Amino acid sequence: MAVLLLVAGIMLLVIGAEGLVRGASEIATGLGISPLVVGLTVVALGTSAPEGAVSVGASLGGQPEMALGNVVGSNIFNVLLTLGLTALLTPLAVSARLVRLEVPLGIGAAVGVLLLAMDGTIGQGDGLVLIGGLVAYMILLLYEGCADPEADTNEQPGTEPSKAPRWGRNAGLVLGGLVLLVLGARWIVTGTVDLAQRIGVSELVIGLTIVAGGTSLPELAASVLAGIRGRRELAVGNVLGSNLLNLLAVLGLSALVAPSGVPAPASVLWFDLPVMIATAVACLPIFFTGQVVARWEGALFLGYYGAYMGFLFLAATQHDALPAFSTAMWIFAVPLTVLTLLGTSIREGWSECH
Repeated sequence: MAVLLLVAGIMLLVIGAEGLVRGASEIATGLGISPLVVGLTVVALGTSAPEGAVSVGASLGGQPEMALGNVVGSNIFNVLLTLGLTALLTPLAVSARLVRLEVPLGIGAAVGVLLLAMDGTIGQGDGLVLIGGLVAYMILLLYEGCADPEADTNEQPGTEPSKAPRWGRNAGLVLGGLVLLVLGARWIVTGTVDLAQRIGVSELVIGLTIVAGGTSLPELAASVLAGIRGRRELAVGNVLGSNLLNLLAVLGLSALVAPSGVPAPASVLWFDLPVMIATAVACLPIFFTGQVVARWEGALFLGYYGAYMGFLFLAATQHDALPAFSTAMWIFAVPLTVLTLLGTSIREGWSECH
């Protein structure tokens, strides 16, 4: 029954997020908001809605550890698996704007969450700080969208007349999507708590793995489809925008509604949060090298996600192979990756200079 609730809840989240994104995007475009701002706000908020529904629901239901695990696990999933799989299917173009703004902001938000959690809890005051960062980011996006007139004219002439008659339909999609998100989140939280109790694994670990993967399905589907259809910058922007909103909006709201804040166990402070920061930092050199995520870089991301899942499994089961696995990752895999990225960056920089 717990597994059925999880699967059904994830299905409702995916369907609800699709309705919310489609309806809200058409409403925003009909109001004359630029496609860039729509992508980084409405679409990113819509694809982050499952994480928000589950994390806030978990905080209200007395399982705040799941809220943190869901956010951290989703951000790791989005970079390593979503970007990795999409880049493996088709090399991804990265706009200079994303490298200049969203990547540094994502790194800053990830480091900020770690600093806020150092006392062992992301409290309600910390939640207000995160929500304040969200408001500042939205204001910045709207300002940039208004300051770039070309962004508002790319698709406006052909879309404005067709959107006007659909206000009722789009509002229905938004409301229906929200209802499905709330219901799906409730089923996921109930199923996760039951499953964790039955198999003896903490709610935090299930939040980092099963729940994070399920709530990240909208980002995965949106990015893969965007890459296949040639809208490659949208595939990258969706992931970066969603990750930033997970930290600022989802975690901020979860901390605000949790009576005692969101606890941050030592395992998250010293492993999962640093891994999340490392994945955010890894985007900078990879995106910088020719502003393209190549297939081999996508394969590298997928390999690291597999290693991360392997570590969580070994740690949860207290397997004897855990020390050897950890040593191999730190001594061989990580330094080799750093040297490869540095070499690629130097080669790209040399090519541009000559």
